[in-house]
Amino acid sequence: MNMKINGKDTAKYRDISFNSVYTNKTIKKGLELASSNGALFGASATVAFSTLRPLTIMCTPKTDKENRKIAAAKSITSSIINFLLMLGVSVPLAKSISKIDKNPDKFLNSEAISALKDNGKELTESKGYVFGTQLFKLGIASVVAVPKAIITASGMPCIVNAMSSKKDKNKEVSFKGITDKTASGVGNLLNKKTMLNFVDRFKNSNFPMHITAITDAIATFVFMHQAKMSKNIEQERKKALIYNAGISTGLSILGGYTIDKLLEKPTERFIDKYKKINKNDKKLSRQVQGIKNAKPFLILGIIYYVLIPLISTYLADKADSRK
Repeated sequence: MNMKINGKDTAKYRDISFNSVYTNKTIKKGLELASSNGALFGASATVAFSTLRPLTIMCTPKTDKENRKIAAAKSITSSIINFLLMLGVSVPLAKSISKIDKNPDKFLNSEAISALKDNGKELTESKGYVFGTQLFKLGIASVVAVPKAIITASGMPCIVNAMSSKKDKNKEVSFKGITDKTASGVGNLLNKKTMLNFVDRFKNSNFPMHITAITDAIATFVFMHQAKMSKNIEQERKKALIYNAGISTGLSILGGYTIDKLLEKPTERFIDKYKKINKNDKKLSRQVQGIKNAKPFLILGIIYYVLIPLISTYLADKADSRK
């Protein structure tokens, strides 16, 4: 039953509000970023979610205050470093791949174009080409995961000390312009027979989720090792920190795949409706790919930064207390 306010049907307002999700320009720009530079989108989402994680950690009941502080510091350090690294590395790569999008004949041979292109579709909208280029756009996060984890473990003590003060330092991040050399390197890899076979085999897989999970696992493993070897982290805090990182990532990946599977059908329905409402949008294919790329980041972000901190901090503290 629909209510009326001042003689107007409220169902209309609900419909307008819900449909704005499909037509909102800001959301569309975000989806286009998720498609063109998924790694940077993920890093940006991480920064946004990371504002909640330290608060959640510090509110965890019946846990050691110093263990909570160091876990919160790890979260802050990791998200900031991840964003800065992604900004410096992924933007040049994304711009290079956009050059291939605009002029594929310059960077790809005829065999590669034929293998990557679907019948009746533009090359840039074909599953093979999308998968091949997204491997670079999303996969760069896996490459950056190792230095990110090392820097996080090294820089975390500084954040711990800074948590008692409120000094902010703003630094400008700059990077050089893009040349055809980077695009040629990506093109040469896509031209290789082994790469084309790999693309053909896995182009229909849930690769955004797989790449995101692999990246998180790599980063966590490296961080745990670096934290264990670090001389700057207090010895009595190391175990809780390492346990926290492992438990958080393990639960996050497990929960992420579970929720991703549960949302498979709802996501398909959302995309179908999105396509109908935006059928005349020239950037529709990019926005749809953006939805697919954004999904694992949002799922894992909500789990890792909102739901898991309470559990992992509590379990890590209890595991540490048993030493």
